Amino acid sequence: MNIHHLELFYYVARHGGITEAVRNIPYGIQQPAVSGQVAQLEESLGVALFQRRPFALTAAGEKLFKFIHPFFSNLDSVANEIQGGREQRIRMGASNIVLRDHLPDLFQNIRKRFPRMKMSLCGGYQAELEALLLKGDLDLAVTLLEQKTTAGLRSLTLLELPLVLLVDKNHPVTDADQLWRRDRIGEPLICMPPTEAMCKNFQQGLAKRGIDWFPSIEVSAPDLIETYVANGFGIGVSVQVPKAGLCPAVRAISLPGFDPVHLGALWRGKPSTLVQAFLDEMQLRARKMLQSGAEKR
Repeated sequence: MNIHHLELFYYVARHGGITEAVRNIPYGIQQPAVSGQVAQLEESLGVALFQRRPFALTAAGEKLFKFIHPFFSNLDSVANEIQGGREQRIRMGASNIVLRDHLPDLFQNIRKRFPRMKMSLCGGYQAELEALLLKGDLDLAVTLLEQKTTAGLRSLTLLELPLVLLVDKNHPVTDADQLWRRDRIGEPLICMPPTEAMCKNFQQGLAKRGIDWFPSIEVSAPDLIETYVANGFGIGVSVQVPKAGLCPAVRAISLPGFDPVHLGALWRGKPSTLVQAFLDEMQLRARKMLQSGAEKR
């Protein structure tokens, strides 16, 4: 028997089906690959191991799962023991703003529980962080989320962030409708790359209103949008972050009717004890930020 096929069958049996198995296998693999390789295992054994719909193990499947379960279910604990506590190490990716402004305090709290924790931090945005997670080069990422999570990854939404326009404090526009009523918007648009959720949602909102307004300046980080707006280069598209202020030279204009973006966490498979600690702490901090924002309003 092929050991890899046995491993895939273990996840299918443990999680009650191929779809759920794909969501919990701790490395990137697509559903057709799992289905095909488990079918090869059944062919090599000459028996069906489970009923597909509704899912149920056959007698042969029950026997095989009972035999392989102790081995595969204890792999993580044995690896941690051999490696001297691998759960104390985390490889984490996020935008440079999140790494700089929001995670240091969180790291301090986590370190109280895991004093031997070692960290590897990687700056980046959604597409590149997802690719690193799927390759197994990251354990956890904090980034903007798409509506549909990439196959092989699990997600947790932390904050819903409304879109806003950033303008120079002396700009005559005080309401977005003043822009939408124009025949043509002449100010340059400053935005993140078109692949980012922030830009996608903004352009979709414009399309619903029959408005064409495309970026003249693309920047690689949200804080650069504010910088270039403050220096008179145009109008920027950004998000409203709870508790975050703007520089005195810039003010925000709300965008009612535009879909917000969602900030969240991404990871693969079942989270380790350390990854789960980070998820719990991030959820707690997100709730506090929302409560603080509501109190200010």
